[in-house]
Amino acid sequence: MKEFTIAGTLRDGTGKKNSTLLRRKGLIPCALYGGKEQKHFTASELAFKKLIYTADVMTVNLDLGGTTHRAVMKEVQVHPVTDKVIHIDFLEVLESVPVIVDIPVKILGSSIGVKEGGKLLKKMRKLKVRGNPADMPDTVDLHVDDLAIGKAIRVSDIKIQNVELLDLPNNIVVAVRVTREVVEEPKAAAAAAPGAAPAAGAPAAAGAPAADGKKAPAAAAPAAGKKAPAAKK
Repeated sequence: MKEFTIAGTLRDGTGKKNSTLLRRKGLIPCALYGGKEQKHFTASELAFKKLIYTADVMTVNLDLGGTTHRAVMKEVQVHPVTDKVIHIDFLEVLESVPVIVDIPVKILGSSIGVKEGGKLLKKMRKLKVRGNPADMPDTVDLHVDDLAIGKAIRVSDIKIQNVELLDLPNNIVVAVRVTREVVEEPKAAAAAAPGAAPAAGAPAAAGAPAADGKKAPAAAAPAAGKKAPAAKK
């Protein structure tokens, strides 16, 4: 996992009013838990920009009052109207204690199914995993070169050494689905094929060869000025 460093300032006061004042100064209230004691601190809003707005999963080195704490970001709370970050929770990383994080999925290669006209669908953008931070990959790399139309890669197909995948094993991560063009193309080709036999029960066209090789007789037209005989009751 990649690493990121943030310098924060410990704070004693908590509560809604105190947090509102800090946000007005461009600071984000944060909490660090998972260690011996929970710590509350603040850091500049700008300091979190590269940590929050990225798909990478990072280990964060928090410098709080001269002491560095290794942690992972667990939850980011945003304002429901402005979407501004209002609070961040961090989980302290301890030696030999597994953590749960979401690892982004990365698609590699060009699917054979896409070359044949299918559509590649990425169903899951991140996978929830558990393990020691030292064993966590930056991304879950999926090679899709051999993925044909109608095939999929599920969670159960993915293996990461020393890391446990927590999503349901049958969940589809990526798949190649048949498109409408692929379905309609064979139908159009069959309809346009020369010498296609008429549907069962349909009369052969006038002058067209019948099944025995003879031409079908043309339908007799009524003589000029004469009405066609009415059907007998």
